[in-house]
Amino acid sequence: MSRLGISEAFAKYGATLCNPQWSVSAWAPDGSLVVSLWDHHYRKGLPGTMEFTDSLGRWSGHGNVELRKNIARAYAAGSNVRLVIVKTDEIASVEAGEDARTIKKDFFIRDDLVGTVIDLEGEEYVFQFRKR
Repeated sequence: MSRLGISEAFAKYGATLCNPQWSVSAWAPDGSLVVSLWDHHYRKGLPGTMEFTDSLGRWSGHGNVELRKNIARAYAAGSNVRLVIVKTDEIASVEAGEDARTIKKDFFIRDDLVGTVIDLEGEEYVFQFRKR
């Protein structure tokens, strides 16, 4: 995994964040959705997969509004999803919905994986990734 800033990580997929201060998702020119997902939201999926799950109700703001729209669009269209993993030691702050702009974090691309939104029910969503 390569270690980068968020804008650099998204640029590796050809995607540009609407606002690097709050965006956590963006569309790439190839039609895939690029998302940054918290490493601690990983869960074991089917063999050969990685899954990430979270609730849109855990936090708020412009990035949340944008992510809601992007996840819904990707889910409806069955779009490919590309992964930027976000790691932090301040997990309790993230889970409490605190402003993530103030949390120390690192970004890593996983360009060896391609995924889809496999579930979107109310506030809950699940992304599943497989090796390309």
